[in-house]
Amino acid sequence: MQLKWKLPLLLFIATCLTTTFFRRIDLDNDVLYRFLLSLCLSIAGAESAPQYWSGFGQQFWKAFQFSAALMFLLTCHELGHYIQSRRYRLRSSLPFFLPMPFGPFGTLGAVIAMDDEVPHTKALFDIGITGPLSGLVPTLIFLYYGIQWSYIGPRQPGGIEFGDPLLFQWTTYGLFGYIPPDMMLYHHPFAAAAWAGLLLTSLNLMPFGQLDGGHVFYALLRRRSIPVIRCFFVAALIVVTWFQLWHWSPFLILIVLIGVAHPPTANDAIPLGWFRHCIGWATLMFVLVGFSPIPLSIDEHEPLEKPVWYCLESIRSYPCCYEKKPLCSASRKNQCEHLTDFSYFNGHRHHHPIRCQRYRLSPIRLSSIQNENCSDIT
Repeated sequence: MQLKWKLPLLLFIATCLTTTFFRRIDLDNDVLYRFLLSLCLSIAGAESAPQYWSGFGQQFWKAFQFSAALMFLLTCHELGHYIQSRRYRLRSSLPFFLPMPFGPFGTLGAVIAMDDEVPHTKALFDIGITGPLSGLVPTLIFLYYGIQWSYIGPRQPGGIEFGDPLLFQWTTYGLFGYIPPDMMLYHHPFAAAAWAGLLLTSLNLMPFGQLDGGHVFYALLRRRSIPVIRCFFVAALIVVTWFQLWHWSPFLILIVLIGVAHPPTANDAIPLGWFRHCIGWATLMFVLVGFSPIPLSIDEHEPLEKPVWYCLESIRSYPCCYEKKPLCSASRKNQCEHLTDFSYFNGHRHHHPIRCQRYRLSPIRLSSIQNENCSDIT
């Protein structure tokens, strides 16, 4: 009995550590390095140790926010499966989280083991769909507030660029408006966790085998789903080969290992009803707005030499931010928040000048910039 909760607990703690210290969704995640360096300096009695501990604390807080948000999303997802399986009196384990020290997120998600055969299609549908819906609700909340707390800055060649799905793009445009090509959105940790949640949910809703999407798709079409799924899989192979999306090869190999088609339930004759059919098809369609064919890439975009809102000869922010005057006419708050973060642009060190709640390029006017040292702004 103890092993039934000890192993899931150990895996949960291990996954919390890997999502905090080993995630590679951003290249500046050096939390583990900063911790070890600060510890060594403290043991050696170096005077600079407090400074390094301060830097570690800032990086750790950022990593902790990402880890806490992502683990909360995954826990909600798996608890949805667990509660529904207990509701149908199926013997199931607690969620087994899968730590991944060398992945972009630090985890491969989580799974639940069920010993009993699913009694009918209605139970299969409820167990399969409750997980994605339970995780999707907090994902959308983190998505909204995470993007709202993000900021716009110049592109950094060689940095990580997110392949944003449609839902992420729509939310970004709704909160910030048009973002010029030489700028990009720097994600708050909650936004990065929501982005990861959208990707993992979309992959899980693919209608293959033992994935949640496979459960839902089989419950909707029953045995008629088998030839359709095989056609989908062949189409996926063609798309990956034609567009050279080789990063999806491990996912396709995993689908082959667990089975492309879904096995039958004990009773496939139980009808679902029109409400479950509507919810099922709508949930499967989420893949269209939550999936990104190229999730991560290296940004090779060359930024413009002099964006209109940056001064290359001064690191002082625009006076409007000090005077609490709005630089953005579309802002829903009557102030711009001054940031203490720095960005490096063409070898110069700069403050991020503005962080408006709703940003658009068109309201920016050079006449509102009163910094005399920025006379060379074009």
